[in-house]
Amino acid sequence: MSERVSIDIHDFVAEVALTRPDKKNALDPAMFAAIAEAGESLKGRKDVRAVVLYGQGDSFCAGIDTATFGDMIARINDIRTQMLNPGDGEAANMFQKPAFVWQELGVPVVAALQGVVFGGGAQIALGADFRIAGPDLRFSIMESKWGLIPDMGLTQSLPKLVRADQAKDLMMTARILTADEALAMGLVTRLADDPLAAAGAYAGELAMRSPEVLRDAKRLVEETWSAAPGAGLRLEAELQAKIIASPNQVEAVMANMQKRPPKFG
Repeated sequence: MSERVSIDIHDFVAEVALTRPDKKNALDPAMFAAIAEAGESLKGRKDVRAVVLYGQGDSFCAGIDTATFGDMIARINDIRTQMLNPGDGEAANMFQKPAFVWQELGVPVVAALQGVVFGGGAQIALGADFRIAGPDLRFSIMESKWGLIPDMGLTQSLPKLVRADQAKDLMMTARILTADEALAMGLVTRLADDPLAAAGAYAGELAMRSPEVLRDAKRLVEETWSAAPGAGLRLEAELQAKIIASPNQVEAVMANMQKRPPKFG
C-alpha cells in the first residue's frame, strides 16, 4: 500500500503491518498518513471481518520519530492549526486518526504487540479492540518525558480499561511497564509467546462469526460503556431488532443445529 504500511487480506482477515522496522516503526508524517489511510481503506469492505495490526521487526511502534522534532518546531503554527481543525466530517485530527480509525471500523481489530510500544505507538495499540502481547513487551504512555500530554485519542480508549488514578499515573510518570504489568492493569488482553500468530488465530476465529454480530457488539460497547445508567438499553434493542431473524442470524442457528461451519453472507 505504501512504504510505511502494507495490507494483506485473506479468509476475511486483513493483516495490516507497519513496515518501518529499521526505525522500530516510529511515527513520522508519512507513517501518520499511511496508518490512517490503511484504516480508512478497510471501512465497509465485505471481504474483511477482522483485522490484525502489527509492526514488522522487533517492536510494534516506538512512538514519534524524534528526528522529526526540528521540522515540527519550524512548522508549529501549521501543526497547531491541524490539531484544532479536523477534516470535514472527521471527529479526529490528522494526529489522532491513526489511533481512532481502528475504533471507527465496524470489525474487531486485534493488535499484536512485541518489543517497545511507546507514546504514539501505545495510543495506536490502545485503539484496537484487543491486544495480544509478547513476553518482551515494554509499554509506556511516554509523552510526559517530552513535556507533552497524550493527544492521539487516548481519551477514547484508556477510560474503558483502567481507573482514573492509574491513567493519571501512566500519563504523568511515563513509566515503562513489562508485559506482566500491562496485563495486570488491563492494558493488554492476554500474553502469547508469538503474539502475531496468536493474533492471527484469534482474528480467524472472530471472522467465522456473523458480520452483524461483530459490528454491533463492537458498537454496543463503544457507544455505551461509559454512558449514563440506562442509556444503552435503547441501542441494545435497536441493534438486536435488526439482527434477529436476519439471514445471517438464521444461518448461525442452522449451522449450530446441523453441526457444520456457518456460511455467512
